[in-house]
Amino acid sequence: MTLRLCPVSFRQAADFVSEHHRHHRPPRSWKFGVGVEEDGRLAGVAMAGRPVARGLDDGRTLEVTRLCTDGTRNTCSMLYSAIRRAAKALGYTRLVTYILETESGTSLMASGWHRVCLTAGGSWSCPSRPREDKAPTCRKVRWEADL
Repeated sequence: MTLRLCPVSFRQAADFVSEHHRHHRPPRSWKFGVGVEEDGRLAGVAMAGRPVARGLDDGRTLEVTRLCTDGTRNTCSMLYSAIRRAAKALGYTRLVTYILETESGTSLMASGWHRVCLTAGGSWSCPSRPREDKAPTCRKVRWEADL
């Protein structure tokens, strides 16, 4: 088994997320992404974009909006580390991501991220802009990587 980083297009990453992600659809846009392949087969993708939370969108903060693998060992840690290095090289000063409260965060810890807070969770729907919830509304854990 040989894992290596590889470039991915938005379409490749979105298709991979559509096929493999447990609870999210692909994001609508991104700044960039990275893939990991095992012996020529795409085993995982990470997608980075503007922070979803407006309060974090300061032009210097980037969010890992999706990280998805097919279960290949060590792929998550490799993707989190690669996207962190790329964000730093591009001049970003802060990198954030969110995971479900029920997820362990082992890959994030292994790649040098730290747990910041537990969000309240809930729906994005409000009376002035009703929306259908298509993602989990449970509490989430925000993680950050020092750049």
